[in-house]
Amino acid sequence: MLSPDEIRYAVKVMRQKFPDAGTTLIATTNYHFLLATILSAQSTDQSVNEVTPALFTRFPLPADLASAKPEEVEPYIKKLGLYRNKARFLVKTSQQLVTDFNGKVPQTLKELMSLSGVGRKVADVVLAECFNIPAFPVDTHVSRVARRLRMVEPNATVLTIEKKLMKVIPPKHWLDAHHSMIFWGRYVCTARNPKCQTCPLLAICETGQNNII
Repeated sequence: MLSPDEIRYAVKVMRQKFPDAGTTLIATTNYHFLLATILSAQSTDQSVNEVTPALFTRFPLPADLASAKPEEVEPYIKKLGLYRNKARFLVKTSQQLVTDFNGKVPQTLKELMSLSGVGRKVADVVLAECFNIPAFPVDTHVSRVARRLRMVEPNATVLTIEKKLMKVIPPKHWLDAHHSMIFWGRYVCTARNPKCQTCPLLAICETGQNNII
């Protein structure tokens, strides 16, 4: 297991490699960013960005989408995986925003997680990106990198990973660390064919590809 100092060092190296790492979802309002983040589940940010312009133009406000039927939303997001479920989530979430939050995106973890289709990761992303509230979202890339580099135990849960990283990394660096680990997982420590031989963190990895999970 890496020590706290080694974890901070690893994240520093990732940030140096990807100094501009940040969200790649495109949205101009908090509401649309929330929708985009919900849509990003099991879909790439690029694919989400391809469908959202038409969706956002058709449904600019929560009240617009709240009055729609999921079947009206499906054609806009049909290119995405699980699009039928996501269409239901978007409509239900918009209805909740209108009835429970005066059409505004809430700013607490509990309130965000009360919305349809919003789990802890989505809520953390919205808190950090929209409201600058310190949070450490853990997605598949962050999970994979944390486990492979032995920041956590191999069988650590997403919540365990989140708590460990939040404990070790200063809050002011949580969002940058989150993005840096995502980019590391996308372009270096990839799920398939990771670039172990050229990885500057190979020395602290769990002996490279022999133990990749």
